[in-house]
Amino acid sequence: MESSRKPRHQNLSKVKNIPKIVVLRWGHRRERDARLTTHVALTARALGASGVVLSDIEDEKIKETIDKITKNWGGPFFFEMRTHWKNVVHEWKAKDGIVVHLTAYGENIQSSNVLERIKSSGKDILVVVGSQKVPRKFFSESVSDFNVAIGNQPHSECASLTIFLDRFFEGKELTKSFENAKVRIIAQKRGKKVVGNR
Repeated sequence: MESSRKPRHQNLSKVKNIPKIVVLRWGHRRERDARLTTHVALTARALGASGVVLSDIEDEKIKETIDKITKNWGGPFFFEMRTHWKNVVHEWKAKDGIVVHLTAYGENIQSSNVLERIKSSGKDILVVVGSQKVPRKFFSESVSDFNVAIGNQPHSECASLTIFLDRFFEGKELTKSFENAKVRIIAQKRGKKVVGNR
């Protein structure tokens, strides 16, 4: 017998005591990384982050895509570009936020208590994901407060971000409601049901 109970949708931006998470995307190469950087931003938005900063470079096509998704599927969510990564990190720390660098060389999220320590800080989080080999300085205390590994094997930064956000929000982000959405998917057992107009 299937349960008729409907999931309780949550707006994580209105829940008290949940820190804000912003993703810093570093090392984007326009020709090579456009699709994956777009997926990083879409994943960040869908799984509870407040926004993405594409550091050091502009890519208007990606911004247009993300802004269009947010306009149609709801927000709030921001996508900023061009600011140098050092400035982003400096400003974030100046506002008492912490920096989490996702890297295969960090503390394993499953076998260590790194996530517990991040959560217990109660601070807003800047999550750094690279698209190419990051400078060694990213691992230092001057940049990252935590170096976190989603497993210690080569894998995608999009996968790392997905698992980090899901572990952080404990799955609650999967029923998040988005404000001012023009389009919504109605979950069902078979077929596709979308309501609203784009």
